[in-house]
Amino acid sequence: MRLLKVATCNLNQWAMDFDCNLSNIKESIAEAKAAGAMIRLGPELEITGYGCEDHFLELDTVAHAWECLKELLLGDWTDGILCSFGMPVIKDSERYNCQVLCLNRKIIMIRPKMWLANDGNYRELRWFTAWKSKDHLEDFHLPSEVSDALSQTTVPFGYGYVQFLDTAVAAEVCEELFTPQPPHAELALNGVEVFMNASGSHHQLRKLDLRNRAFISATHTRGGVYMYSNHQGCDGGRLYYDGCSCVVVNGDMVAQGSQFSLKDVEMVFAQIDLDAVASLRSSVSSFQEQASCKAKVPKVFVPYKLCQPFNLLMSLSSPLKIRYHSPEEEIALGPACWLWDYLRRSGASGFLLPLSGGADSSSVAAIVGSMCQLVVKEIANGDKQIKADAIRIGHYADGQFPTDSKEFAKRIFYTVFMGSENSSEATTTRAKMLADEVGSWHLNVSIDGVVSSLISLFQTLTGKRPRYKVDGGSNIENLGLQNIQARVRMVLAFMLASLLPWVHNKSGFYLVLGSSNVDEGLRGYLTKYDCSSADINPIGSISKMDLRTFLKWAAVHLGYSSLAEIEAAPPTAELEPIRANYSQLDEVDMGMTYEELSVYGRLRKIFRCGPLSMFKNLCYKWGTKLTPAEVADKVKYFFKYYSINRHKMTVLTPSYHAESYSPEDNRFDLRQFLYNVRWPYQFRKIDELVNELDGDKVALTKSIDGENVNVTADGGMGVVAAGSGDPRAGF
Repeated sequence: MRLLKVATCNLNQWAMDFDCNLSNIKESIAEAKAAGAMIRLGPELEITGYGCEDHFLELDTVAHAWECLKELLLGDWTDGILCSFGMPVIKDSERYNCQVLCLNRKIIMIRPKMWLANDGNYRELRWFTAWKSKDHLEDFHLPSEVSDALSQTTVPFGYGYVQFLDTAVAAEVCEELFTPQPPHAELALNGVEVFMNASGSHHQLRKLDLRNRAFISATHTRGGVYMYSNHQGCDGGRLYYDGCSCVVVNGDMVAQGSQFSLKDVEMVFAQIDLDAVASLRSSVSSFQEQASCKAKVPKVFVPYKLCQPFNLLMSLSSPLKIRYHSPEEEIALGPACWLWDYLRRSGASGFLLPLSGGADSSSVAAIVGSMCQLVVKEIANGDKQIKADAIRIGHYADGQFPTDSKEFAKRIFYTVFMGSENSSEATTTRAKMLADEVGSWHLNVSIDGVVSSLISLFQTLTGKRPRYKVDGGSNIENLGLQNIQARVRMVLAFMLASLLPWVHNKSGFYLVLGSSNVDEGLRGYLTKYDCSSADINPIGSISKMDLRTFLKWAAVHLGYSSLAEIEAAPPTAELEPIRANYSQLDEVDMGMTYEELSVYGRLRKIFRCGPLSMFKNLCYKWGTKLTPAEVADKVKYFFKYYSINRHKMTVLTPSYHAESYSPEDNRFDLRQFLYNVRWPYQFRKIDELVNELDGDKVALTKSIDGENVNVTADGGMGVVAAGSGDPRAGF
C-alpha cells in the first residue's frame, strides 16, 4: 500500500491584504503538518487574493506576492510537505496566473494557468496571459531578491507535472477543469495520480452540483485523487466564494468542507491508498491502450517520497454522501456570511435597514438575523477570531461577548419603518413584529412632514400642486409624488445610519442595506436614488420567487414566524393613497408577474436572446396558453421597460451575486444603457412572424373537415393591465 495523507482548505482571503492572507496561509500549513499531511493545497491566487482585479496590473502587487512567498520559503513552512501557492508571476513581459509548487524551502515548479476564466463575473484575460506552450518546460529566472535569499536561480516554468519517487502530482487550475479537453485527461495517461485544483469559485444558487460532478467525472473512469481548494468569504467585492474544498478518489467524494462558514481557515484532510488508483487504471483496458500511445507531457523529477508505508494504525478515508444545501438554506447562509465579512472588514459598527414590512426588506432582515445566529454559534464553538470581531463591533465591555443572537442584533442592527399616509396598518405591524423577533433596534418614523414640505416648496416655485391619479391627477403627477416619498426614505436612511451611533454614544458608522431583488432590477421597478440605493444589498441578485420560498422556510428554521404572514401578503409599494376601490399592487404596476420576469431574465441573459429569439422561445413555452400576438405583446412590453430603465443599473447598489441572470451593470451584465426603446427593427420582425403564424393558423383552421374550428388555447397568462404606469420609473 502507498498511503498518502493530503490537506486542502477553504481560506477567507482579502484582496490586497497581504498580512491577512499570509497569516491564513501559515495557519493552514501548520494545521496540515500537525495532521501529518504530505501535500497542502490552497486556493487560486491565495497570496494576493483572487479579486484584486486591476490591482493585478500594478507591479507592486506582483512584488508583494514574491515577498510573501520568500517569507514562507525562508521559514520551515514547506519542510517535509509539498505546498502549492497561488500568485501572479511576470515572465519576460507577460503576466501569468500561477501555482507555485514548493518543497523543503525550494520552488520545484511554477505552473501557469492555460485556460483563463473570462465570462460572467470573470475577466482574467484583462489581467493575465494564457500559457500556450504545452510541449516543454522553460527556465524561469527568479527575481534577484528571491534567488539570493533561497540560493536558487531558476525554476521550471510551464505545463507539466512533478514526478516523485513514489507518485506523480500535477496542478489543474480552476477553469481548466471545465474545458472541453481538460489537462487531467492526458496527465492521467502520463501517470499522474494526484491532481491539485486551486480555485476561486463564487457561490451561485443551485451551482454546487455542477462543480462536484466535474470532480467526480475527472476521476471516475480514469482514476486518480482530485484535490480541490477554494476561497470562502467576501474578498472585497460582490462575490461570495463558497468553499466546499474536497477530495475525490476514483469518482468517490471522501472529504468535503463546508460551503458557508465564518471561519478564516478550514482544513479538509483525506488518507488515501494510491494503489487503489493504480488498480483501477490497470483494470481498464481502454485506459491501458490509450496510455500506450499517449502524448508525452513534460515533467520535473524530485527524488523525494510523499507516501508512507503500510500502517494498521492509519485508517483510509471512505466514500461519503455529498452534502448539499437547499436554495432556501443557501439564501440564509451565503449572504449572511458575506455581510459578516463586509461588516468586520469595513470598520462599520452595524447595519441599518429601511424595513417596510414587505417581502424584500423582510428577507434582508431575516438574513441579518441569520448572520447574528451564525456569529453566536461560532463563538460558542470556540472561534477566537469571530469572538474578537464581535466584541469589537458590538462594543462589549471587558469579559463580555455575544451569547444570544437577539441581544447581539440589538447592538449592531437598526431597522426603520418609514411610514407615510399611504402606509397600511398591516405593514406597520408586520415590520414591528419581525424586528422584535430578530432583535433589531426598531424605529417607526413618519415621513409625511418632509414630503409635504417638498410639495409645498414645489407649489411655491411653480404655482401648481401635484395630485395622485386616484385623486384626479395625471400619470406624471402620480409618478412624481411617489418618487418624492421613495427618495426621502433614502436621505433619511443615510442620515440615521451616520448619526444614530453618535446618539447612542457609539463610535463608527452604520452601513445602509438595500432590498431590491433581481427581478425589480431587470424590470427597472425602482426609483433611482430611493431606498434601493444603499451601501450594499444582500438580495440584489436573488429572484422574487426564491425570496418567497425563503421567507416560508425562514419562518420555521430561523424562528421568525412573522415571515409566513409577510410572504402571504401581496407585494405593494404603498406609495399611492389606499381607497376602498383601489389598492396599489407591484405586479399590476409592472404590467407583468414576477414569475414572468424570471423567465425573461433567463432568456435574455443566460440564453442570450434578443427580442425576436425570445418571442420564438416563448411561443413554444407559452403556446398552449397564449396566442402568438399575445406573446409578442408581452415580449415587446418587457423590452420596452427593460431598455427605458437600463440606466438605473449603472448606479445599482453593489449586490451579493447569486443569480445567473443578474442585470448588474458594473461587473456582470455588460450592455449599454441608452437604447432606442421602440426597437423598430426587432419589433417589426416579431410582427412579421406573428402575421405568418396567424396566416398558418387560419389555413389550418379551414382545413379541418371543412369546419371552422379554433385550434388555439386562450387565457392563462394574459397581459396584466398596467394600473398607474410604472410608479418608480423616473430618473
